[in-house]
Amino acid sequence: MLFMVIERFRNGDARAVGKRFREKGRMMPEGVTYLASWVDAREMRCFQVMEAESAAELRAWLAAWEDLVEFELVPVVTSQEFWAGVGE
Repeated sequence: MLFMVIERFRNGDARAVGKRFREKGRMMPEGVTYLASWVDAREMRCFQVMEAESAAELRAWLAAWEDLVEFELVPVVTSQEFWAGVGE
């Protein structure tokens, strides 16, 4: 299953997030795969696409960052998967 993870840096503090990332890496638990990310520097948000069997597998990762980041998890499918399921 794919998840769009929307992160909002607490207090707009991207530096604290960057520092922890440089020191500890992404800290991904087993069963979770990072696919891609983008940063909206103006709004201090990061958008990441993660793959996991369920949202429950992401909980350990969220817990490692929740002091610095507010999270929104959105289950998503690829456009190709969506349109294949819609039919005509």
